[in-house]
Amino acid sequence: MRNLEEHLTYYAGYHRDPRNLVTHFVGIPMIMLAVEVLLSRVSVPFDGSSFLLTPALVGGVAASLFYLALDLRYGLVMSAIVAACVVVGGRLAALSTGSWLAWGLGLFVAGWVIQFIGHWYEGKKPAFVDDLVGLVIGPLFLVAEAGFFLGLRAPVQHAIEASVGPMKHSHAGAHAEHDA
Repeated sequence: MRNLEEHLTYYAGYHRDPRNLVTHFVGIPMIMLAVEVLLSRVSVPFDGSSFLLTPALVGGVAASLFYLALDLRYGLVMSAIVAACVVVGGRLAALSTGSWLAWGLGLFVAGWVIQFIGHWYEGKKPAFVDDLVGLVIGPLFLVAEAGFFLGLRAPVQHAIEASVGPMKHSHAGAHAEHDA
């Protein structure tokens, strides 16, 4: 299994344009919530109690354990984010079927459209195309980038930038090169 820096460095290699990063701060949370909404509709009572076991909860626990295994600090933040998505997703899944689908599919499609706009700016395909683990690393990458912006975890940031370079500061996107 790759360690934290290896995962983040791999993902960062596909995300050096700041406009792409901004789209990810919008699109990834939308997609995360959409997945939880869509996976919260089917539920099974757990152990005879009022607690309901859903695919969203099982997936959320698995993702949280993965994040915690990579890094305790990032794992705790990611676990809180995943828990919030599970709770909100469960509430949206309890709505009428039409509302549940509208929220779930609407967030999912809109989130991916926003993601692909960002990758158009980047001039690169999404990381998950080459490695499906990128689907789970994307949210963690955003938490790391937010921390870097706040001056946290500088050694991790420096290790990533030593491998893939710093975030671009230019507003000239890769698509401009294709248009020339």
